Amino acid sequence: MLHAPTRKGVGYFGAVRLRDGKFCYRRETGKFNGETFWGFMKQLRRASCHAGRRVVVITDNATFHHSRLHKDWRENAQDRFSLDYLPPYSPELNPIERVWKLTRRQCLHNEYFRKLGLICDRVEHQFGTWKHGSQTLRKLCSIT
Repeated sequence: MLHAPTRKGVGYFGAVRLRDGKFCYRRETGKFNGETFWGFMKQLRRASCHAGRRVVVITDNATFHHSRLHKDWRENAQDRFSLDYLPPYSPELNPIERVWKLTRRQCLHNEYFRKLGLICDRVEHQFGTWKHGSQTLRKLCSIT
């Protein structure tokens, strides 16, 4: 979650395709909950299932990842698109946490932003450079 001096915040859902480092994200100005996560999962599925390969999303155990709101959708999509949950309380195993750390280091460290929109612009500019693939992200998130 990113904050400006006004205490307003913005967060991002994100995923990296390990094959080529392609990055997909969604800005969330409200709460992270079952509904907003489901929206991101549908976006991610549309962006990733066209290649005919099965997609496995590695995620932590946040309660909204298990929401009953999208349980039927997850079960119906399971043959081509599924979630694989990490052990509880193990953020160090979640590859996307490395992406968030890199983003903060490259875009936000040691800089003052007067408006939240400037933070979003900077971060999303970086995300745009990763949209079509990044060897840096591929290596950063590889599970070896």
